[in-house]
Amino acid sequence: MERQLSARRATPADLEPVTNIITLAFANDPLWSRALRLLGTEQRRVFWRLCVEGALRYAWTWVLGGGEATSLWIPPGGTEMSSEQEKRVSELATALGPEEDSFHELLRRFDTAHSRSEPHYYLSLLATHPDQRGRGLGMWLLAHDLAVIDDEHCAAYLESSNPANNRRYASVGFESLGEFSYPGNGPVVTTMWRSAR
Repeated sequence: MERQLSARRATPADLEPVTNIITLAFANDPLWSRALRLLGTEQRRVFWRLCVEGALRYAWTWVLGGGEATSLWIPPGGTEMSSEQEKRVSELATALGPEEDSFHELLRRFDTAHSRSEPHYYLSLLATHPDQRGRGLGMWLLAHDLAVIDDEHCAAYLESSNPANNRRYASVGFESLGEFSYPGNGPVVTTMWRSAR
């Protein structure tokens, strides 16, 4: 019999385990594998660790009970990173060499597409450990998170960097807003919105 699933809020002690899940889960993501391809393995891990550190400033990173999946949310009015963390990402991007400008343009496109006219929770990252894929764990965690957000009667926003996931997000109430791509007709990102309930 499968154990009962549960989720808990992550703490600073979860920095490395959460970073590990995200680094592994996004290694073959259509967008991020392209954007980070010129970074070494450890440099990619540093990038994802900065993303996790930024999210852990708030009490809105969740971990599935057994550590199989994680979700990083930025609450209304929050930012993905501190100015210091953004500076460290810019320093890391110099290792991209000829791709550095495209990387910065990608980040600019993320920012431009993200409307902040209405308060909302922003799903920065949702990841399942590759060893646990195919069991519906990431979607269970997302449904859990959305139930908490619904209790606050707040909207939610995300960017889907893998078209294969768009229908999954639609199944829990997200609707497509628009699209942008990696510079030079690269992989497409779909922006999605879920109205307050």
